[in-house]
Amino acid sequence: MRVLVVEDERVVASAIAEWLRRESFAVDVCHDGDQALERLAVNDYDVVVLDRDLPGTGGDEVCRGLAGAERSTRILMLTAAAEVHDRVAGLALGADDYLPKPFAFVEMVARVHALGRRTRPALPPVLARAGIRMDPARREVYRDGRYIPLTPKEFAVLLELMRAGGAALSSEDLLDRAWDENIDPFTGVVRVIMRKLRRKLGEPNPIETVPGGRYRIP
Repeated sequence: MRVLVVEDERVVASAIAEWLRRESFAVDVCHDGDQALERLAVNDYDVVVLDRDLPGTGGDEVCRGLAGAERSTRILMLTAAAEVHDRVAGLALGADDYLPKPFAFVEMVARVHALGRRTRPALPPVLARAGIRMDPARREVYRDGRYIPLTPKEFAVLLELMRAGGAALSSEDLLDRAWDENIDPFTGVVRVIMRKLRRKLGEPNPIETVPGGRYRIP
């Protein structure tokens, strides 16, 4: 999933992004509402982690605009205001969930996971294809009963291939879904990840390259 973190406290923003990247999310970060609106205009995000108290364009206005755009993006609003009426006001603006500061990062990650599941068709608890069994919740992958240790990025790419259900994905598709906005669109990183995945998954090779530089697990 792709997540935008909008938080003016840079240390907090970096910590949020780091926790989410450990979960194989592609994460972009900005520090004010104006930057958030710019990124939302050009990128599709599954979830926005949005601080309510932002310099420039406030978090309330960003939330209201995003909710009014009728996009599938889900909003997790963060704020130091933890009273019931503050939470109610935030949800009334269009936020999907509300997390008062200070918060536990593990809870924040769990809430982002829950919101992300609402933006895409529901997946079965375990994905199975070509001898691969993948448990997204436990973050475990097995091939013919053998445990496969994967890096967060390898896991993210394999998850996109598995959830595609045999359809072919281009490098551009994978870059858009598994990397953040800083990735070079002309990079060869997808080929590198594919080579590593094929080596780890073993023979017979489960990832097929199809014409046009696309990949699938048939």
